Amino acid sequence: MDKIWLKSYPEGVPAEIDCTQYRSVTHMLEEAFRKFGDRNAFVCMDKFLSYAELDKLSQHMGAWLQGRGLKPGARVAVMLPNVLQYPVAMAAILRAGYTVVNVNPLYTPRELQHQINDSGAETIIVLENFATTVEQVLKNTKLKHIIVATMGDMLGGLKGMLTNLVVRKVKKMVPAFSLPNAISFKKMLAEGAKLSLKSVKQGHEDIAFLQYTGGTTGVSKGAVLLHRNVIANVLQNEAWLQMKPQSEQLVFVCALPLYHIYSLTISAFMGMRLGGMNLLIPNPRDIPGFIKELAKYKVSVFPAVNTLYNALLNTPEFAKLDFSTYQVCNGGGMAVQQAVADRWLKLTGTPIIEGYGMSETSPVATANRVDIKEFTGTIGLPIPSTEIQILDDDGNPLPLGSTGEIAVRGPQVMAGYWQRDDETAKSMTADGFFKTGDVGIMDERGFTRIVDRKKDMILVSGFNVYPNEIEGVVAAHPGVLEVACIGVPDKNSGEAVKLFVVRKDPALTAEVLLDYCKHELTAYKKPKYIEFRDELPKTNVGKILRRQLRDEKKAA
Repeated sequence: MDKIWLKSYPEGVPAEIDCTQYRSVTHMLEEAFRKFGDRNAFVCMDKFLSYAELDKLSQHMGAWLQGRGLKPGARVAVMLPNVLQYPVAMAAILRAGYTVVNVNPLYTPRELQHQINDSGAETIIVLENFATTVEQVLKNTKLKHIIVATMGDMLGGLKGMLTNLVVRKVKKMVPAFSLPNAISFKKMLAEGAKLSLKSVKQGHEDIAFLQYTGGTTGVSKGAVLLHRNVIANVLQNEAWLQMKPQSEQLVFVCALPLYHIYSLTISAFMGMRLGGMNLLIPNPRDIPGFIKELAKYKVSVFPAVNTLYNALLNTPEFAKLDFSTYQVCNGGGMAVQQAVADRWLKLTGTPIIEGYGMSETSPVATANRVDIKEFTGTIGLPIPSTEIQILDDDGNPLPLGSTGEIAVRGPQVMAGYWQRDDETAKSMTADGFFKTGDVGIMDERGFTRIVDRKKDMILVSGFNVYPNEIEGVVAAHPGVLEVACIGVPDKNSGEAVKLFVVRKDPALTAEVLLDYCKHELTAYKKPKYIEFRDELPKTNVGKILRRQLRDEKKAA
């Protein structure tokens, strides 16, 4: 297919970007530290962290990590929410020559153990609020070095002490844990300050991140993101959004978790590349608290998922804010609903620019034009240096206007799945296109519309949930004979998880099963609905037909 989408590009957006201007993500970060040293890079709970401070602290931490004798390319797990320790840890790991393994802090022990063992991480940085999970898996992993951070670590002086005191008083926030050989974040930095960070050789083909994503085989797998992939997507988004460093500092809202590739690329990395300041929101579910933080700053760039935009619109206090400095509002992670997009544009004067991508594409592959004035209902155009093909069931390109699987090729596409050559082979075509599993159609202008999902994946508030994993967990309950899992529409989260269960124990209740799931699955993976049945629909070889269950729900 010709690159027909180029005719629909906004004026000034290039067809290609040049990744070679940076040798590595480290090179890009260190340029920002030099150029913007006196600017604030991040702010959290009213504590500012300048580029110069981030440079210094990440050097200290990087030197400490190197002092542990980790081999080049070693995987280091980061189990932190949006707090100031995250950018320090992320920059330190990359500068020391290692690979960042992003971990959802809300993971259950089962989920954490799989990710630590699969990645081979021997080091983890964790907020004390989630340290009990690390303790529970420690003996079943090869973790050697554990760094425990606290909410008040980076806040300084009396404020830091009071924050830690308040957080620890609320026992649910910091459950008791015992990690005798762990080191505190502050002590680690103090020890690292006495050491020197050794420069390391890094190139485009070195691994920067293992970004874990739900697995079709029932376990999550790590998308291998090279330094080249991350650099490319930062530059692609910058070119598409036509963002440039400005004398007036750009303020990026960082409410989505940094362990999610969307926030990491669009907020943290693009923000630092442009000398912007990231406003870190540790708990965006506290909408009143979030709005109070937004009121303090002249916001420029606001990436979010549909559910977050909707929650803000439905809180009267949000309408009282000043939206005059808003330049770009990105919508990703899940489909943006027209009603939400229309209300947002009417209130703020800034459209939600819906895009499309996934962990495997670092993440952005397509986006709508920044000058749109109305909701398009499409995922937009391929961004610079990106190609889209629509494939048939055999992986062959289809003519324009045909419906088929969306496939993406570009410098932001992952190198493959970590130690999963079989899964990589299934997901990539011979000529380098990544098969997304989403079914779409491209029009004559190059805009693509998603019409269905080929995979059984469920999208809950922008997070991928794979039925195989949920079914594997639920099937392990002694009262369950058979189980099937599908996604159903949900006004708050886009989709919600629904279970169909055949009981082995006639006394099994939905409440008991939901409580069991609560201990085994992260919150966004937990089923919202359970329906008990005498039997489940199956193929003639006994495979449960999820599609039939979905079709039943649609018909109803």
